[in-house]
Amino acid sequence: MSELASEPMSQRRREASAERQRGRALSDFRELPDLALRSLGGAVVYANDDAFAAKENLITPGRPAFDPTTFGSQGKVYDGWETRRRRSPGHDEAVVRLGASGVVHGVVVDTAWFTGNYPPEIAVDGARADGLVDMAALEWEPLVPRSPVSGDSENAFAVENPRRVTHVRLRIFPDGGVARLRVHGEALPDPDQLDALGTADLAALENGGRVVACSNAFYGSPNNLLLPGPARTMGEGWENARRRDDGNDWVEVALVAEAELVLAELDTSWFLHNAPGWAALTGRTADGDTVELLPRTPLQPDTRHRFRVPAAPVTHVRMDVFPDGGMARLRLHGRLTEAGRAELAARWSQP
Repeated sequence: MSELASEPMSQRRREASAERQRGRALSDFRELPDLALRSLGGAVVYANDDAFAAKENLITPGRPAFDPTTFGSQGKVYDGWETRRRRSPGHDEAVVRLGASGVVHGVVVDTAWFTGNYPPEIAVDGARADGLVDMAALEWEPLVPRSPVSGDSENAFAVENPRRVTHVRLRIFPDGGVARLRVHGEALPDPDQLDALGTADLAALENGGRVVACSNAFYGSPNNLLLPGPARTMGEGWENARRRDDGNDWVEVALVAEAELVLAELDTSWFLHNAPGWAALTGRTADGDTVELLPRTPLQPDTRHRFRVPAAPVTHVRMDVFPDGGMARLRLHGRLTEAGRAELAARWSQP
């Protein structure tokens, strides 16, 4: 190939490399964690009917599956929640206890594979009740008003409600099937409980941590880094595409509030031949300054690495991996500063 012919391709590669190095802020609410997810501790605690397909399917991780040949004693087997054909006035509903209470920024009502049996309209409500809950005593407020939906589609609805909720109610009008209910938002933990723990993983989704930007998420969401428990497969981690330039990949995490970290865990479990060769951690302070928490350090495949880090007050942490590769979990253990605790307490107690 001539030098003239190769120049445009070289330019495109340089531009793609620069864009990847700048990364991308996570602005779509669907890139926020799903607070209802079963793997985060969510549970479907009530449904008035699930004659055809179990209510628990609503919060199963992953995309819904469909096998046209599967039939059971109740009829066609669906990977979702499906009620019987209603012959009386009213509607059907299911209630989900969130795995982590928090502020909801958007809801996805996924009717995948429901083509002739989906509900034409839905509504979603939220309620807040900590501890043991009397379902009849929950006070509901609207998150998504009664709205039309399409079949075999991800129906997305933005939510503008600053109140923390612990439960959501999906109402379908009048009946039908919904494959998944995704409740995207920011978790808000109880500051008293974090204090009682002494040190806690302040990047964990259930403790209010969240990914705010990353360079690449080709094979796996960076939110997987902050899920509870160990990864069970390589697919439950964050993995980027292979780099073909001289840059590196990275992810930035916002802690629940300002904190002094003491220990970082970088877990490459299940990544046998595609773990990063090295990693580094950089903290960002409330004033925008940066603090080196972990210099560029070699990593091993399929290993949980733990590192002591300087106790400096930070609000965000950036993990750089060199040059690329997959990570199962990122844990950032520490204690809230006085300013961080005051900020979290104010958000937690907002009426």
